[in-house]
Order: sequence, then structure tokens, then C-alpha cells
Amino acid sequence: MAKDGEKSDWKEFLWNPRTREFLGRTASSWGLIFLFYLIFYTCLAGMFALTMYVMLQTLDEHRPTWQDRLSTPGLVIRPRADDTFEIVYTKEDTESWDLYAQTLDKFLQPYNDSLQAQKNHECTPDKYFIQEDSGEVKNNPKRSCQFNRTVLQSCSGIDDRYYGYREGQPCIIIKLNRVIGLLPGKDNQAPYVTCAAKKDDADKIGELIYFPPNGTINPMYFPYYGKKAQVNYSQPLVAVKFLNITHNEDVNIECKINAENIPVGGERDKFAGRVSFKLRINSKN
Repeated sequence: MAKDGEKSDWKEFLWNPRTREFLGRTASSWGLIFLFYLIFYTCLAGMFALTMYVMLQTLDEHRPTWQDRLSTPGLVIRPRADDTFEIVYTKEDTESWDLYAQTLDKFLQPYNDSLQAQKNHECTPDKYFIQEDSGEVKNNPKRSCQFNRTVLQSCSGIDDRYYGYREGQPCIIIKLNRVIGLLPGKDNQAPYVTCAAKKDDADKIGELIYFPPNGTINPMYFPYYGKKAQVNYSQPLVAVKFLNITHNEDVNIECKINAENIPVGGERDKFAGRVSFKLRINSKN
């Protein structure tokens, strides 16, 4: 009997035909509750949408309000076969260095003179290419300066499609990472890249030659205004050719950017403004 009573109570709680209540509430009570939460969540959604709208009005579509990246640009080398920053090959073994040459060729394709002439502007050298906005009128998209592949001369892959790897005089391309608004150097003084062997390998590195001359990065490529504002921006490059590096031995090399207002290897990032890699050229002769 007790079980039948409990079953009856549950049925009555679910639906009471006498009071016409469902789960203890009438239809009007449920309707008021539904209406309350509908208005409550509609107001919350409206407040959220209004907050997002106001916040978005303060943002510039082409330039981030806040940057969490380091103010000091890093350096990147090409070619890179993996994440170990090691370039190792045997001069007489084509398969050991052909991938490096192919990587450089693919990397430099966007820098072909014909493509640069189509997309980018022929800028005035030795001065920053400042493109200011006119009050509320945004000067977008901003123009970008040409960086022609031929500037890299014997490291361009045009005259020597093997980039010196077949002769044991390899080219390494160094790229400066993008930092919005960066003006390296002072008073339009050009920053430049230098490479040297680590202390124990100083006598193994031999003679280097830079393209452009002296490893200079012309100020006309700065400042960078961002990916959306400067769609066709071509990062300036520096090529380093190793003319007579010691064969059959590891040579640890460090390249760095030199400019008065670019600190190298700060406390926040000891690799800022520089890059280290190992170069080993094996020879059977």
C-alpha cells in the first residue's frame, strides 16, 4: 500500500489534474518564470554585445593597440632543414645539399625582380619610408619598398643555382623578423648584420662576404605597419657567403643585428637580435 501511495504522489507531482499543475506549478506560473529568464538573458546578451561594440570602436583594424611581442626583432636563417639550426652536408654528394638549394630557391621566389616591380614601390634609399595618416583618414593600404633578388648577387641563385653549396662556399640568408613601428638605427643610419664564429671556432670560419655590401639593411624598409596595412611588405634580407670555411669540422656561428637602438641578447630574451647555428661541410678530398 505504501508503494502505491508513493507512486500516486509522484504522478500527482508530475501532473495534478485537479489543480492543473505540472511539476507543482500552473501554466501561468511556468509562463512567468520563462518570461523572466527570457528577459534576463536577453538583457545579458545585449549588455555583452554593447560592451563588445564599444570595445571594437577603440581598435584599429590595421594596427594592434597593444603588442605582446618583443620590441627587439629576432633573426632567422634560411635554409633550415629542421629545428636544430644545423647545416651539414658533403660537398661531393649532391643529394646531401640539393634540398638546401631548393629551399633557398623557393624562399627567394617572391623576391624576383619582376614580381617586386609589379607589387612594390621603388623607394628613396637611405631614409625611413614614413607613411602618415591624415587625421581620421587612414593611409591604407600602405606602399612597400622593393627588395630585389638581384641585390643578393652571387647568393641570389640567378647566376649560381646551387648557391655555392656545390663548391663548398655556401650562402646563408638572414631575415630580420617584423616588428610594427620599428625604426632601427638613429637618424636614418642603416642597421647591419655581422657573423662570426664562436670563440673555439674562430680560426675555422675563414673569409665572409655579405650581400648587400657590409650586411647593410637599408632604412627605407622601415617602419613596418602591419600585415593588413602593408599587404605586400617584403622583408629585407642579408646573404652571407662563406668562402673558405674549414671542411670536415663543426663550425659554430653567431650572426647579429647591429644598430644603436637594438639591444642584443637582453634579460627577457637572450636570443633577441641574433641567431646561432652550426655549419659543417664534409669533403672527401
